[in-house]
Amino acid sequence: MLGQLARSSRIGLVFVIVISGLWYWQEGDVRDRLSWMGVPEWHWNDWRGWNRVLRNDGFLVGWSDVRGEPLWVGYALNRVIDPHSYSRPDRFESDWRSLWPISADDYTRSGYDRGHLAPNYAMSVVHGRDAQMASFLMTNITPQRPKLNRQLWQRLEEAVIDDFVPRFGSVWVVAGPVFDDQLLHRVGFTQIPVGFYKILIVPGQTPRALAFFMPQDVNGKEPLARFLVTIDEIEARTGLDFFPRLADPVERRLEGRVETNGWGLEAISTRPGRYQ
Repeated sequence: MLGQLARSSRIGLVFVIVISGLWYWQEGDVRDRLSWMGVPEWHWNDWRGWNRVLRNDGFLVGWSDVRGEPLWVGYALNRVIDPHSYSRPDRFESDWRSLWPISADDYTRSGYDRGHLAPNYAMSVVHGRDAQMASFLMTNITPQRPKLNRQLWQRLEEAVIDDFVPRFGSVWVVAGPVFDDQLLHRVGFTQIPVGFYKILIVPGQTPRALAFFMPQDVNGKEPLARFLVTIDEIEARTGLDFFPRLADPVERRLEGRVETNGWGLEAISTRPGRYQ
């Protein structure tokens, strides 16, 4: 009897190991397809960078239960020949994967908008309805001042999907908040950032990059080019190491300087947004 139990236990253990290995392999494959040169890694040795990767249709979220919001969101946008945009969902949804009961109601009368990191329109056009619906989960939302969310950030989102993606055919994006831990104000369970970054990558034999940092206190009408920074600066502000699989020589070139040649930024830097 004991021998049979031991054999059954060993078989069960092998089964669990095999299934876990298959799941881990599948998840790794999905992450590779939804990120360029690896998901961001934390390189400060403290509690602030603890996050877990949440997978959605069309995008990945580096979710922080400590801060109650993503540290990063990553996705790819490809040129669509016959784009179709679905109607905007009329509500934001809580996400059961969050440790805290974060709700859209937390933002009511807070002075902050529910700001998307993976954008509604781009998710809809490129990845379809399920991805668009996932972009309305509260694990994709962060507190943004109205002039940032509805003007400057919106203009940058439009430039990516309307200009850069058609120009290059494919653009990888990583976006997220920047915090000042001397300022621990929150909307509900969610820490309020002092600003936001967005990194754009055009892959290829010689990849190119463009990176922005936008503080909360913008007036919304500034030129996009005013907020260009290096990826190195964003890494210094966030504690994240972006594109960890990138070869060192390429990383130094890509992350250490601002290079706008070929992006056509001059033509769109001061262009009003679609809804302004």
